[in-house]
Amino acid sequence: MKQKVQRNYYLAILWVLCSFCTVYAQSLNVASYNLRYDNPSDSLDNWKFRKETVAKLIRFHDFDIFGSQEGLQHQLNQLKTELPGYDFIGVGRDDGKQKGEHSAIFYKTASLSVLEQGDFWLSPDPAYPNKGWDAVLPRICSWGRFRVKDTGFEFYFFNVHFDHVGTVARKESARLILKKIKELAGEIPVVLTGDFNVDQNSPSYKILNASEQLTDTYDLALLKYGAEGTYNGFDPNSTTTSRIDHVFVSPGFKVKKHGVLTDSYKIRGESLEQLVNSGNYPKEIKLYGNKIRLPSDHYPVMVVVTYNK
Repeated sequence: MKQKVQRNYYLAILWVLCSFCTVYAQSLNVASYNLRYDNPSDSLDNWKFRKETVAKLIRFHDFDIFGSQEGLQHQLNQLKTELPGYDFIGVGRDDGKQKGEHSAIFYKTASLSVLEQGDFWLSPDPAYPNKGWDAVLPRICSWGRFRVKDTGFEFYFFNVHFDHVGTVARKESARLILKKIKELAGEIPVVLTGDFNVDQNSPSYKILNASEQLTDTYDLALLKYGAEGTYNGFDPNSTTTSRIDHVFVSPGFKVKKHGVLTDSYKIRGESLEQLVNSGNYPKEIKLYGNKIRLPSDHYPVMVVVTYNK
């Protein structure tokens, strides 16, 4: 009887400790994904061929929350339909409503709630749609304050797409992001995702990564997986060492994993007629030639982070 009481006592202590860990060590699967806008000239890489694969990739890797870039309103609506249990926030960069590319943030509605949300333009006048500095296009940053429903953990999530030409714009955009994070988030934990159009050696990147506010999850990750670079140009045989898609976090986060996901797919009916059987494997297996395709011209970046309160 005494042993049973002691056993129940220890089980109770273990339950309390496990509950404590659940509350105080918040884990999230966070990602950044440039979807590639719906461009008719992309031919067989057009969005209509890719959208289901993009959605399945997100569901398979179980993103809790992710920043998307380049998505047009109809793409985001279609992706939401393909992602049951997800919703998104963010407006179009051209008019602050639905027009133009978005920097939308998708999140699981069952586990996350949005407390606040907003958008600002990467410009000296960030309150309304316009081009900043030497940028060739208007660029927007969308943000939200999120709460994890089970634990009450709160964090800010910023998502952005820097200009692809303006070097001054990229530097000033980095400085503006840091300013806005300080103004909006204060001491609350922050995640920043985006297609920054600069790699890890760029001065614009270093403005963010050398700040006291943010660190690249790549530098913090205990495990790094996948390709070195994040842009592929829809060519599965291409390679680069430049990471232009990044996930940054504020102090307090620990990064368990950082992955550049190189998932591919094949379009139905594209199989070539010629059999390519020539290996030492069962005759029941028939291998046909085919062409590998990629879900986007960027690889998604996924990180697993924890935060200890």
